[in-house]
Amino acid sequence: MAWRDWMRTVEVEPSLYAADFARLGEQMDALMRAGVRIFHFDVGDGHFVEPITIGPIVLQSISERIHQQGGVIDCHLMTETPVKHFKAIAAAGGDSVTVHIEACDDLRGVVQAARVEGLQVGMAFKPETDATDAARKAADAGFDLVLCMSIEPGYSGQAFMPEAPDRIRATSAVLPDDVPIQVDGGIAVDTIADAYVAGARLFVAGSSIFGMEDLPRAYRRLLQALA
Repeated sequence: MAWRDWMRTVEVEPSLYAADFARLGEQMDALMRAGVRIFHFDVGDGHFVEPITIGPIVLQSISERIHQQGGVIDCHLMTETPVKHFKAIAAAGGDSVTVHIEACDDLRGVVQAARVEGLQVGMAFKPETDATDAARKAADAGFDLVLCMSIEPGYSGQAFMPEAPDRIRATSAVLPDDVPIQVDGGIAVDTIADAYVAGARLFVAGSSIFGMEDLPRAYRRLLQALA
């Protein structure tokens, strides 16, 4: 299976980093009943980004539950040496890995290593990285998606950067039509449409879903904001 098989016209991906881990299974089930197909899973190593987040042990505990309900898990590796984690992510049930261009020298090698493990693979870039250059390199290396960060990676709950739509547009202008653009950070009812108009089709949402009392309603409101 590939991203083109998982995606509908657009996808809002709840970011599990923002979930209530005392109620994680319950929250995932509620969101999948509401129509969620893809969950975003953030891995932070305490080096590339300051926080140490969640990793393969947590992933293994939830992946079967998500897969049994027809969902997939999109793993964002905010780590200094992402390739060394591919095998563990695949074994724990991850479906796709996204690495940061700032942490990788051999982009073609990254794509090849992900394919060996049966993973889809995306490339992310930070706000200070040139979007046009990053997108060209992603297209040349054969990545399946490109993640345009709309915050500094590492912490949930940050505000959507006002310059993000311009960076998404610059990314969209370079990428082939079959490589979707993902946006992560500050996605909420009042920002998601701007990201969509700029060219994004995958929207990672953390606190704007898990920070609300009614998670399914929060998810549906984001989709309605796109309509």
